[in-house]
Amino acid sequence: MNQLAYALDYETRLLIVDDDPGIRELTAAFLSSHGYLVDTADGGAAMRACLAKHDYALVVLDVMMPGEDGLSILRSMDRESGPAVILHSMIGEDIDRIVGLEMGADDYVPKPANPRELLARIRSVLRRSRGGPAAPAQERAYLRFSDWRLDPVGRQLLDPDDLVINLSDGEFRLLLALVENPRRVLTRDVLLDMSRGLNAEHFDRAIDVQMSRLRKKLQRPGKEDLIRTIRNEGYMFTADVSRR
Repeated sequence: MNQLAYALDYETRLLIVDDDPGIRELTAAFLSSHGYLVDTADGGAAMRACLAKHDYALVVLDVMMPGEDGLSILRSMDRESGPAVILHSMIGEDIDRIVGLEMGADDYVPKPANPRELLARIRSVLRRSRGGPAAPAQERAYLRFSDWRLDPVGRQLLDPDDLVINLSDGEFRLLLALVENPRRVLTRDVLLDMSRGLNAEHFDRAIDVQMSRLRKKLQRPGKEDLIRTIRNEGYMFTADVSRR
């Protein structure tokens, strides 16, 4: 079993089932930063072991996995009393989506998915089909790092002196992507997808320019940079982040 738990003191528990460890960890980190308890599993056997231990509100289930695929796993699940299921697959054709939905899936999200789209789908499914919360408690809380505060709902950044720092829409989205994934190396493509969506054109230079502007706004005399360039890989947000 390849299982990862992000233990937060909230009640809504999700399970990510995917054979790709990078996708599992990045998705789990993003969802946990939004207040969910998140476990991961690398296939059907690990998923069933998780289901035996915990009650899940929702499972994000990859379709294209070696051995037992997602549709086979879905077919074996109790769709009356079991958790909600969102299928996640590289195959985005209508026939695959329809088959999955007819088998009892609550929604279908093609890969690669913008994490924010997946989050929105999860909230919608929980609200619509299981009567679960649209969002976990304390969603309004600030993301805090090095005496800074970022309000993801009000879209405001406050410096250590409680002054509002003006950010463009692109800078705000880029900072949010970094803060929600602290101490993780994020490539330019991943940052572009997370901050602008999958329809954006992939120009490395666009991220570099935005990052340069953001760095200047986060600079404080005598303090280390909060954003580190990882050569030939991408960027890392170096501060510890809490939500409160």
